[in-house]
Amino acid sequence: MIQLDVTIMGQPYRLACKEGEETALQQAVDYLNDRMCTIRDAGKVKGNDRIAVMAALGIAAELLSTKSEDGPFAGMTLAEVKQKIASMHAVLDVALAPQENLF
Repeated sequence: MIQLDVTIMGQPYRLACKEGEETALQQAVDYLNDRMCTIRDAGKVKGNDRIAVMAALGIAAELLSTKSEDGPFAGMTLAEVKQKIASMHAVLDVALAPQENLF
């Protein structure tokens, strides 16, 4: 595990993540920090806990709006979609391997 020191709304936090996931975690922290600062700066919500809840609700609404109710990825989590795409890549790599000899 890697320890990553971050700041969210001026408060320091030490977070742990798997090696190689530091960039993704930092991007998530930056996104959350931006959302929380925007809510705070609007001045309508007071208190860090309320700001955090409002940011979480906004982010959850964004996530839910990206889910498809029908289609090949309906009801799948993001991790399941990533796994499915990785499987598709593997199948394509095998199928296209003989083509490499033509070039």
